[in-house]
Amino acid sequence: MEQFTCSFRDVLTDGKAWLEFVFIFSSVLMLTVYHVHLFFQIQNSPLKTSVGLTNRLRSDWVRTMMQGRMDIVAVQTLRNWTMAASFLASTAIFINMGIMNTAFQAERVPEIAHTLNFLGSTCHRLWLFKLMVLIVELFFAFFNFSLSVRYYNHASLMINVPVEQDPLNTPEAVVATLNRGALHYMLGMRGYYLAIPFTLWLFGPTWMLGGTVIMIAVLYKLDRIA
Repeated sequence: MEQFTCSFRDVLTDGKAWLEFVFIFSSVLMLTVYHVHLFFQIQNSPLKTSVGLTNRLRSDWVRTMMQGRMDIVAVQTLRNWTMAASFLASTAIFINMGIMNTAFQAERVPEIAHTLNFLGSTCHRLWLFKLMVLIVELFFAFFNFSLSVRYYNHASLMINVPVEQDPLNTPEAVVATLNRGALHYMLGMRGYYLAIPFTLWLFGPTWMLGGTVIMIAVLYKLDRIA
């Protein structure tokens, strides 16, 4: 483990560390540009994206449920969405516990990871920083899935209240609440997807860069309808 010990000054003067920063900056920049482009496409051409299309379908579904008084179907569907979000939130926490256990008891794990690190730095502190980035990223997923459960629970109550009883409880209000839950669910899933290149970063920047390119190609197919 001693050969992997370094200080902050060593990182600044290490050529491999600077090369790693270039690779990581390129990966983060590609992910940022892609998601900014996706955001503008959702705003301008929503029906060409899976997010915009599912938002429209949820709107039609809510109106069908409320107008047809299909309370049982609505509750069962929302229960399934809540269970899925709860399972994914719990999974994110369990994964984080495993990562933190690795960070606090790391002995030979960094050495194994560095055997596949061809161009990046082998500094142990930098490797621990990678673990912290992955932990924060998975906490982001957990937080969004938790909020998704919250909004789904609100929607399950709202969708069963007739408009005649509460004029403020319109289908538009229910759709807005349900879409907020769906948005956080999507962000939680995005956290899971982005955890793949960040996990590959543990084995070196070249793996992360390659994983980023593949992940963007996969997300492009998932995020677009046409």
